[in-house]
Amino acid sequence: ARSTQGHSLTETSTIMSGVRKFLVGGNWKMNGSMESLKTLLASWKGADIPSNVDVVIGAPSPYLQFTRTEMRDDFHVAAQNCYFESSGAYTGEISPDMVKDCGATWVIIGHSERRQIFKETNEEVGKKTQFCLKNGLSVIACVGETLEEREANKTMDVVNAQMKAIADAIDSWDNVVIAYEPVWAIGTGVVATPAQAQDVHAQIRAWLSTTVSKEVGLATRILYGGSVKPSNCDDLAKCEDIDGFLVGGASLKEDFPVVIKSIAQ
Repeated sequence: ARSTQGHSLTETSTIMSGVRKFLVGGNWKMNGSMESLKTLLASWKGADIPSNVDVVIGAPSPYLQFTRTEMRDDFHVAAQNCYFESSGAYTGEISPDMVKDCGATWVIIGHSERRQIFKETNEEVGKKTQFCLKNGLSVIACVGETLEEREANKTMDVVNAQMKAIADAIDSWDNVVIAYEPVWAIGTGVVATPAQAQDVHAQIRAWLSTTVSKEVGLATRILYGGSVKPSNCDDLAKCEDIDGFLVGGASLKEDFPVVIKSIAQ
């Protein structure tokens, strides 16, 4: 479904055999303990994971190094947030170098909870994305609308503004993955239908193709996030412009590999 054949691609890092490589991210948010996470990570070690999928786990910052040590080697670790300075008097913040020092290679930026609860602006999300890329981290940048914005038919106005702030801040999309997360579907049990998700993903890809370049539009992976779990992942994975998932609660469960393997369906 994710074929890019017949096109000249500059973003080869995200392309495998002419196809955007599926990516499944787990976001543990502020959950878990060393004891519970050690048990969880041990349960995943025997899972048969396809080679054509990247797996990135967003751990709480105190557990980044622990997660890297305990987790299987073919999974990557992400921080859930990062600041746009290298060091200094920024109490409570962490820098890209600190993230890398803990063995993590990815970071989640602009999650809706960061935007809604901690009031991160589009411009701050762009600034953080740029700084993390500049300092050697790959970024999962999150976009998405609230229920009120969707009901007012403002979904793409909101998402395009979020995308523009990122595009204005960065020079290369090689190490950027976009996660579309309708806020009304996060942790609510309400899931965007495959048709609803595919529609927004296709419009995000069209925006990238028109605003940035056709090559970036074709190569950039766009994940869906919002109450993804084993019971609904297969239908979502079949959509042409859904290149993977950013998973919350289900990534804290031992059957999370079922979601990872949805690409095989």
